[in-house]
Amino acid sequence: MTKSLTYAEAGVDIDKASNFVSKIKELAKQTPQSGVIGEIGGFGGLFALNMTNMENPVLVSSTDGVGTKLKIAFMMNKHDTIGIDLVAMCVNDIAVQGAKPLFFLDYLAMGKLNNEVATEIIKGIVEGCKIANCALIGGETAEMPGMYKANEYDLAGFVVGIADNNKIIDGSEIRVGDKIVGITSSGLHSNGYSLVRRICFDILKLDIDSYIPDLGRTLGEELLTPTKIYSELVRLLIRDLPIRGLAHITGGGISENIVRIIPKPCKVVIQKGSWEIPPVFKFLQNSGKISEKEMMRTFNNGIGLIAVVPQDYAEDIVSRISGMKEKAYVIGEIVKRDKSKALFNMV
Repeated sequence: MTKSLTYAEAGVDIDKASNFVSKIKELAKQTPQSGVIGEIGGFGGLFALNMTNMENPVLVSSTDGVGTKLKIAFMMNKHDTIGIDLVAMCVNDIAVQGAKPLFFLDYLAMGKLNNEVATEIIKGIVEGCKIANCALIGGETAEMPGMYKANEYDLAGFVVGIADNNKIIDGSEIRVGDKIVGITSSGLHSNGYSLVRRICFDILKLDIDSYIPDLGRTLGEELLTPTKIYSELVRLLIRDLPIRGLAHITGGGISENIVRIIPKPCKVVIQKGSWEIPPVFKFLQNSGKISEKEMMRTFNNGIGLIAVVPQDYAEDIVSRISGMKEKAYVIGEIVKRDKSKALFNMV
């Protein structure tokens, strides 16, 4: 060989990546900046902790992705909301422990960097951070030729929050007689999409643009609805009201997630018909002939967040959530665990 090869000729364009980082810097400035030191582009993101009014501060962290919901974004060539899903999946997990999200980082990997698509993704992440009231302080954009199909990518997120150790919500105070309050989801959120795709595309042979009368919109519009972010709602609830336990309803559905916070002497009883199940879940259940048990352990079924509260406060909490322009229902209660040792039951 007489010609000197370059990294760009191997498929990695450093100049393009540098220009993209410049765009991200401007977008990140739209997120809350209190505590942020410097700007995106350093080897690590810097954040100054404000521990005012905290007796024993604890950092709380989480990492997640959005699973095969990415496939829906690819099919629709719509990438401006998948970042909201990413933020939601991370911040909701720390919110249920009573933590306030402080800062967020993302990891975006593509076979070939597409500035337009990548910018749309980051715009969604910025929007999610604004809703969650946390700062986007850094991340990684990787260009990896040969690793991904054309026009596809992978996405992961990382959040760090803070809580007072004396006020961490871990379910340890849950008692027999407590009520279970379900707070509505925006739809499927970001779980169960492998089963969703199997039903819609393999069994029903639908297209992403197929109009579904039961849903009142196209399949793609329904499936790409962003995950709801609950962090600010949780912050207001735990500030003013006694919340004994919180569960983010993600992979594993209602039945698998709520039992994670229930003390051993207790059992969860969910009342059928106590909340309105959105049409998308009924559509999937009927189309895929899915059992009730499988629905409850795969999807959120219209309940994205669960709060376990003292019986005397249940209706007040439902009313307070309504005042925040969200819907909530009393969907069950905590009872004494019986000899069957089952932690969850529907009646």
